[in-house]
Amino acid sequence: MNHNQEATRFDRIKIIVEQDGLQNLTDATVMVLGLGGVGSSCVEALARGGVGRLIVIDSDIVEITNINRQAIAFESTIGLPKADVMTAKIHQINPNCHVIAEQVEISPENCADVFSQYPKPDYVIECIDSVLAKSYIAAWCQAHDIPIVASMGAANKMDPMQLTFADIRQTMNCPLSRKMLEEYRKRGVEHLDVLFSKELPKKRILSVQVGLIH
Repeated sequence: MNHNQEATRFDRIKIIVEQDGLQNLTDATVMVLGLGGVGSSCVEALARGGVGRLIVIDSDIVEITNINRQAIAFESTIGLPKADVMTAKIHQINPNCHVIAEQVEISPENCADVFSQYPKPDYVIECIDSVLAKSYIAAWCQAHDIPIVASMGAANKMDPMQLTFADIRQTMNCPLSRKMLEEYRKRGVEHLDVLFSKELPKKRILSVQVGLIH
């Protein structure tokens, strides 16, 4: 790759954030936990956005059922560790991005030990499924004064316009948010930004409609 190509890689982003903003992105470290439908697309966007260091963690391998929604799922990647596939994709986007990747399952028992192995991130994006692990991750971030946003559930929801960022206490129509709020309270988490959908789950809408008919 010649110097001119490298110089223009993030020119369109620099128009928006200017040189200082682009430098802040280059200097930033972001940790993404979970490389499923939300996490893999998030990491791709961060890499394309110029973030200079990415820590990506997931315990799974790519399966054929992932192809409909995950940015790392292709016929050619089936059976490969998601963390490895994500690393390769990041380097295809930005060879200068420093990637730390690990195939490990985050649990309440190991999250503190796992996270202590890495450079302190400037931001954590949590996209895993385990209720208990999600709560311990949030508590760890709070204890270390690290900003975090957690992804909530969107099962049986179809409208992307209903996706919203809010404090966990301001969520609605989200069963996972209700369950997580209880767990966060147990761990002493005082505040947490989450991404959730305000849309009623499809099954609930059907139940309401049936009830109105009767």
